[in-house]
Amino acid sequence: MKVAKIAIVITAFVFLVGLITMSSLYPLKYREYILTASQKFDIDPELIASVINAESSFRRHAVSKKGAVGLMQLLPTTAEWVVGHNDFDLTDPKTNIMIGVQYLRYLLDKFGDTKTALMAYNAGPGRVQTWNNESDIYPVTKRYVETVLHGQRFYRLRFRL
Repeated sequence: MKVAKIAIVITAFVFLVGLITMSSLYPLKYREYILTASQKFDIDPELIASVINAESSFRRHAVSKKGAVGLMQLLPTTAEWVVGHNDFDLTDPKTNIMIGVQYLRYLLDKFGDTKTALMAYNAGPGRVQTWNNESDIYPVTKRYVETVLHGQRFYRLRFRL
């Protein structure tokens, strides 16, 4: 009886440590904005959250060396092309997520599969179109796609909690 109680306590402890680790490695902020954009553009919210985590670790004021801004790391020129104007604030989470997801929807429609769309999100659609085989893909882009797809599985759990 005592051994069973110890086993339950250990199992509960391991489960809690796992949840804490998952929460720190796979944060989930702006849930409502993600769900709204997910529904509007018919993209799994888990994929959106994983892209945000890979791009900015959910830091709304993140800016890359190349000038990509916000949660989904959008270049202002790309965002302007997506929405047709430049009257927006890419550091605003709601705006950044909505434009980023709209752009991701465009890439999914253009390339027809998630893996290629993610490569295009990371390296640019023009560059992806020049790649003839697996060896042409940048190593950083390969890692990016693996990271996003791996993270998507964890976000399935996060959205259920």
